[in-house]
Amino acid sequence: MNELKILEQLDRIEKIVCTNKAVLTFDQACDYTGISRSYMYKLTARGEIPFSKPKGKLIFFSREKLDSWLLNNSHSSKDQIKDQAVAYTFRNKRF
Repeated sequence: MNELKILEQLDRIEKIVCTNKAVLTFDQACDYTGISRSYMYKLTARGEIPFSKPKGKLIFFSREKLDSWLLNNSHSSKDQIKDQAVAYTFRNKRF
């Protein structure tokens, strides 16, 4: 039981260390994003996610590019939409 806890903690520490790296391997990118391996393969095959494939074998990901890709197509909250609408109406007054 105690050994199992130690192994779990080591796993978590390893994942934390991996997220501090600038370049991630395929498996590390899957862990980092929470995307399954099969879906990640589909995304790379379709060219929908930024990746590097030096010498045509291994797939690598830039953590910075993954972060921006993950935050792509963000949705505004209702309060943000209201604020944008108010700002728009004040800018475009018609008298």
